[in-house]
Amino acid sequence: MNKLINAHCEKVTSETPRLNDEEVNQLFTDLVGWNMYNKDSELRLEKIFTFKDFAQAAGFTNQVARIAGEEDHHPAILTEWGKVTVTWWTHKIKGLHQNDFIMAAKTDQLYGENANS
Repeated sequence: MNKLINAHCEKVTSETPRLNDEEVNQLFTDLVGWNMYNKDSELRLEKIFTFKDFAQAAGFTNQVARIAGEEDHHPAILTEWGKVTVTWWTHKIKGLHQNDFIMAAKTDQLYGENANS
């Protein structure tokens, strides 16, 4: 997973190919606790992160938004009392790209940093 955490997102266009099943499965093994599912025929990564209250959940949401802005790759985020659901996929290619796995790993790293503070 360190390889993913240290990587950066690359620019994606509508011509960029989606990851094939083998590539997806190989990268997915590096993630812990993430789910993969299809919505609107688009493969997505999703994970629910738990917190002790709404303020912590909102703070985490803002941290994810910050790294998403830095990498120019943006998730769907649902912030609720005590939990945040983060969903990564690449809109332009209607599926998964290496960027999604990079950002999932970075999201996990943020959560780990929050748990230790």
